[in-house]
Amino acid sequence: MNFYHNMNIKANGITLPEMEMPDRILGLLQDFRPDIVVITGHDAYYDKKKDENDNSNYQNTANFIEAVKVARKYEKSQDKLIIIAGACQSNYEELIKAGANFASSPKRINIHALDPAIIASSLALSDRNQSIDLIRLIEKTKYGKDGMGGIITNGTMYVGYPR
Repeated sequence: MNFYHNMNIKANGITLPEMEMPDRILGLLQDFRPDIVVITGHDAYYDKKKDENDNSNYQNTANFIEAVKVARKYEKSQDKLIIIAGACQSNYEELIKAGANFASSPKRINIHALDPAIIASSLALSDRNQSIDLIRLIEKTKYGKDGMGGIITNGTMYVGYPR
């Protein structure tokens, strides 16, 4: 929250266990009506079964996926509600398939805790009428394309003159 404050971005932070996210996100979206939602916490990939597509091999990816699905059902447009989801070693492909604009972790690596906030703040401070430079945005994160990925998205800021 200090990161957002230092960037002069209005943000609300809610802490809850990952297993509660799918059940609580709808009410939170209705209460706060955000342009951007970050669904993150802790995750881990257990390679015992050696199947990256089996979500039971992840500590919390299934919770993140369900929360993304609920959020995307609430707002279908990926421009009206930008969803950033996942954590260390999350199943990137399934999070994107569920409806996230950005997700971790394409290479199943640990990400930096601020990576989702870097994506969110960059989008919050980008013009809503222009697509962001996806590659440049991802490169701002600690591990780049290995840790975060996403789809081309517009910013959320209305630009006026004079400011």
